[in-house]
Amino acid sequence: MKISHVFFGLGILALTPSIANAATAKLEGVFTDWSVYSKTDGNERICYALSKPKSKTPASVDHGNIFFMVSNWKSGAAKEQPSLLTGYTLKDTIPPTARVGSSKIPMYSTQNEAFIESSLDEKKLVKAMRKGSTMRVDAVSTRGTQTSYEFSLRGITAALGKAKSICQ
Repeated sequence: MKISHVFFGLGILALTPSIANAATAKLEGVFTDWSVYSKTDGNERICYALSKPKSKTPASVDHGNIFFMVSNWKSGAAKEQPSLLTGYTLKDTIPPTARVGSSKIPMYSTQNEAFIESSLDEKKLVKAMRKGSTMRVDAVSTRGTQTSYEFSLRGITAALGKAKSICQ
């Protein structure tokens, strides 16, 4: 696990206005279906491009707040690091997967977050996100509920550019 993964979840709740006080993060821009926020945590500046899913399945369950994010840390601890934040605890023995077109990237979960193990796979997913129109993420809750989320990728390239530029 990357060190930045440990700290990622600690600050993300402060960055999502729908689940916490928006005053702790600065909205840097909205790019179609993606928003960019920045937050200073101690001496570290963290910038996130994030989006909510356009669809959630199964429709019969309470998913809570779901976000897919790509983060940059000014220190370089993370550069375009994709992750999923769910409103429930993920089953760690069944890894979530992210799919854009024919690219399918396995993730690993830590409580209610999922990350990509390899930096090469992170780059592969972000590259596919820039070229794609939708991304599907499949996951399983600790209760065994199989979930699926579809995210629009409209605006992702501009959002990633903005997040990267404000955290250089």
